[in-house]
Parts: sequence; structure tokens; C-alpha cells
Amino acid sequence: MMKVEFYRHNLADEELISLQDTFRSTFLTAGPKTKEFEKKFAEYLGIQQAIGLTSCTAGLFLALKALGIGKGDEVLVPAMTFVASANVVLHCGAKPVLVDVEADTGLMDITSAERAVTARTKGAIPVHLYGQMADMKALRRLADKHSFALIEDAAHCIEGQRDGYRPGSLGEAAAFSFYATKNITCGEGGALVTNDFKLGEHVRLLRQHGMSKSAADRYQSLYQHWDMLELGYKCNMFDVQAALLLPQLATIEKHLARREQICGYYESEFRSAGVEFPVVRDGARSARHMFTVWGPPGRRDLMLKKLQARQIGVAVHYRAIHLLTYYRERFGYRPGIFPNAERMGDRTLTIPLYPSLTDAEVEYVAKSVVDVHSEVAHLEFSPSYPFLTPADGGLDATR
Repeated sequence: MMKVEFYRHNLADEELISLQDTFRSTFLTAGPKTKEFEKKFAEYLGIQQAIGLTSCTAGLFLALKALGIGKGDEVLVPAMTFVASANVVLHCGAKPVLVDVEADTGLMDITSAERAVTARTKGAIPVHLYGQMADMKALRRLADKHSFALIEDAAHCIEGQRDGYRPGSLGEAAAFSFYATKNITCGEGGALVTNDFKLGEHVRLLRQHGMSKSAADRYQSLYQHWDMLELGYKCNMFDVQAALLLPQLATIEKHLARREQICGYYESEFRSAGVEFPVVRDGARSARHMFTVWGPPGRRDLMLKKLQARQIGVAVHYRAIHLLTYYRERFGYRPGIFPNAERMGDRTLTIPLYPSLTDAEVEYVAKSVVDVHSEVAHLEFSPSYPFLTPADGGLDATR
């Protein structure tokens, strides 16, 4: 038995040197390093501008605010995603309208999305789940048909590509995460990218209290007065974060190649053993941010425990949003309305995937998943949502 952590970061001497340079400079807050990262990140994605922020959540929120989405408006969100994708809509005063996902990918289902469009629909937040882009060409057609905006949740998808497009190419904007486990990281952080100059400038204003000049603008030369142009927020990236991120842009493709190699091994082993997992569509390049498998119905939690007993780090990405307590109580959601999201939420578990995994660790993880899957396949059903009972129309009642 060996111990395999769920995640290990790839920060090395290059990041430390970059950080030391920043410590010896004038700026720790948003300054020259932040501007340099924004420029290089936009160039990597082939997008006109990037705005450094404190999180992907901040990027989604500020994009919605800058687009004027608020009270009385509706925004489409897939039911299978991290809660932030829907929560930002509520923070804007609008209503998140959940829609189902594709059964084999977990990406926003276009047919379900179109059925959910109303006269109040002002936006959609397609989520590029696990690293694979949603069908942005189809979503762009849908958005243009009904005159609403697309804000891409690309937290998992820096390196992704589909049908020749990168995140941010077809949407009004795309938000990225640099959280501790992301493909490039500064512990916490994010960015918004856009080809819409006015939208980008509006987000830059909103990220620092609505002030007309940043600290770097005010203090790098002779002092300049500033004005507050509108009510904003405090969520700008700062140079310490940018210093950690900049060197990682140079290795992003190399690390993707290693994760692709690991995923290829996982897929081969799991396919031959009958272990199911999300597919990558033809014409798509996944960023390979996460590798998830689907346990037998009702046995996912048992698989988690058994893999942890083998000292393998595991997680769940994600439980369906509409079955979480807050959304059930506020909006009256019940099981059965989004069957694909519910199935995934009941069965999904995430296994280790990062460049520094050794071949021996990869083989150990794969063999353990296959063995545990076989062990639990014929055991008694155990619902993953024990708070939902048959009397509630719970999961047992919908099968």
C-alpha cells in the first residue's frame, strides 16, 4: 500500500525566484507583475484582455454586474457544477434557472437550456466541467436567438479548446480560477477575460471600489487624484499572486501533456474493467483538470471510504445543486427534475490527477479503483442523499 495525496502543487524554484523579486520591489498589491500576468494570460488564450481578480467567483459576479443583470432577470446555470456558478446570480439579485446536463459529459445540455429560456432570460453561465468546454457554438447560436449574454465558467479549463475555439472566444467573457488545486495556482486567485473592451474596462473599475485610478496609477509617478465613478467592490489580483502565476505559464503545456498521459492510462484501465467515466467529445481538447469516475448507483460513498482506506485521496465534484438544502428550501426543487445531474451527483468521485504523480502511483490508483469498484458493485444500495426520503419524493422513489 502507498499513500497518494488527492493533490500536490507543482510550484518550484522559478516561482520562488519570481516571488523574491516581488518582495524586493515596491509593489505587493496590484502593480507591474499583475499587469504583466494579465498581458501574458490574454496572449496565451488569444483574447484581447484579461483582468486579474481574487477568484473565479469574483469574475463571474463582476461580469454579471457589468452586463447590468439584476433583479427580475434570470440566468441559466447547469445543475451539475460548483455552487459558486449559481450563487453569483443570487448575489446580483437575479434568479439562477438550473438546467440539466449531458448524460455522458456533465456539460450544459443545449435542449434543456433552450426549454428554460423565458422573456426574463438575460444570461447563461455554461460551465467547462473537469476541463472540457461546453458546446459554445451551439450556445452562441441560442444566446443570439434569444438575446442573452454568455459568461463562461472556465475555472477548470485554462488549456481547453473545442471546435477551434478557446474559453472566452465565443462568450461575452470567461472567468478562470487559480485556486490551490487548479492547473496553475497562486493559492487563491482568478481572472476574467473578454474581447469586449467596454466590458473589460467596466470590470476593472468594479474590482477596485469603482475608483478611477488604481494604486499603481496613483503612486508610480507624481501623485494623481482619483474619483469614485460608481459603487464597486474589492477583488483585485495583487503582485504576490501574479509573481507565482507568471512562471507557470511557461510550463502549462508540458504539465498538460503529463496529465493527458495519466488520463490515457486511467481510461484504458477503466474501460476494460467496466468503470464508467465522462467522455471527451471529438474535436475537443480537455484541460484535464480533474478525472472523475462513476461508481455503481448507491455505492459511491462506499467506494470513497474504501479508496481512502487504501490511502488514496478522493473527493466529489459535485453533488447536484438543486438537491442541496438551500436550493431545495428556497426554490422548492425535488428529485427527478434533472435526472442526468442527479445521476452524476449520486455516483461521481474524483481521483488524483496532477503532473508529479509517478507511474507507480498512477498504476496503484487505477488498480485500486478497479478493485474497489468490483467489490462494491453487488453490495446493498445506499443513497448518497440520506436527507431525502421516499416521502419527500426522494431518490429511492425516483428510481
